[in-house]
Amino acid sequence: MKAYDLLELAGRNLREAVLRNSLTTLGIGVGVASLVAMLSLGVGLQKLATRQLGRSGLFDSIFVTSGQDFRGGGRPRSALVPATFKSLDESARKTFQKIPGVVDVYPDIRVPAELRFGMPGKSETSYFSLLAALPPSARKSEAFDDLQGSFFSALNAPETIILSDFGRELLGIPYDPKNADQKLPREQASQLLGKEITLRYRERQSSQAPQGDSQSADSTSFSVITKEQKLKIIGIVNTEPNGGTRGNARIFVPTEFADSLNMIMPGDLRGIIRPSEGKTYPVLVVRVTKSKEIAGVEDAIKKEGFSTFSIVDASKGIARFFTFLDLFLGIFGSLALAVASLGIVNTLVMAILERRREIGIMKAIGASDGDVKKLFFVEAGCMGALGGALGVTIGWTIGKVINIGTNIYLQRQEIRPENFWYVPWWLVAAALGFSVVVSLIAGLYPAARAARLDPVEALRQN
Repeated sequence: MKAYDLLELAGRNLREAVLRNSLTTLGIGVGVASLVAMLSLGVGLQKLATRQLGRSGLFDSIFVTSGQDFRGGGRPRSALVPATFKSLDESARKTFQKIPGVVDVYPDIRVPAELRFGMPGKSETSYFSLLAALPPSARKSEAFDDLQGSFFSALNAPETIILSDFGRELLGIPYDPKNADQKLPREQASQLLGKEITLRYRERQSSQAPQGDSQSADSTSFSVITKEQKLKIIGIVNTEPNGGTRGNARIFVPTEFADSLNMIMPGDLRGIIRPSEGKTYPVLVVRVTKSKEIAGVEDAIKKEGFSTFSIVDASKGIARFFTFLDLFLGIFGSLALAVASLGIVNTLVMAILERRREIGIMKAIGASDGDVKKLFFVEAGCMGALGGALGVTIGWTIGKVINIGTNIYLQRQEIRPENFWYVPWWLVAAALGFSVVVSLIAGLYPAARAARLDPVEALRQN
């Protein structure tokens, strides 16, 4: 039997029982819709997580440490291993800059600081907060999408950008968790932009040990002095740039400017960093041209004897999590399609009982068992293809409606809208192919039963 004849005959048979076949096809569509909706949610969430990491501005960055445990006073991580860790000094910084693929190397400066600020007509008040330094590349962070004011005018400018919740504290506005990450009203922002805030920080200066001191020869005494620096508030952001990788800073200055202040870094007072060794950093950030080059640059840095961490390392665990999530969502979404396949079996078995005489005539005029099987397979495949197309459309519509509804709610809460659902082309093709395969499998038993039908017995049926 020719393919055209098979399709024409199958189409005629499906049209004869329109209601029953339509309900069966709709059942397949609902099963495919649940599968598409669940998997598109998993894919959408994975893309959302990737976008968030990309917006953080750290997807092309590597955090380098000396391998020392700063929580343990600078001791090696293992007490049995001698402290042979290299220092993250200017020499190491220059070495990293020579690695192919590296575009920038800068210190990750985060220090506790005292800030003094007073409104006109009021006395200055002291505030204590974590100060962080930002490189020029931080401008790409999503935190600056809603920037009030401007970004740093120069690498060494005595300027600062503050968080909106810190701005409310400076203005004396009571803390409200609902407004913690919300934009300041224009009149409140205007009261801060252009104003000066005084930074009080501590600097470590070395001094010679007295003669005859019984300390070991490599010991170095030092003194801590307090200095002040005026900073101009030029910008206000709602959330911390770079996602708060090391603590929760609320005030930010240019990296080069912060480096020039020689502020005491974590570990300075514990003897980890010795003045005789020159300027040393707890953490250096290495930026690469493309995220795919991170693995090679990390290997090169590790060969120099340093420890590394990157967001790409963390994203591997995220990708593994979403793989299992998609697997479970796919399994649960397929249950509805498996139930719909039982409807195909029922529909085709009923068709055999109603068309016994027709099948007998086909065999009497020369149709083989294979031709009869093909006919029922084509009918099952047509219901699967139509149901699959319907299911993809329904699943896409469900995701679109839920995504629109969710974003309306987020906008009312003054939260950035996001796309939580994503239907890639491969999911559409996989859903259509899967529905056809399931339908063909469901048609195995009815097709085999129809092929085994005795034409003489079939022709005796009225």
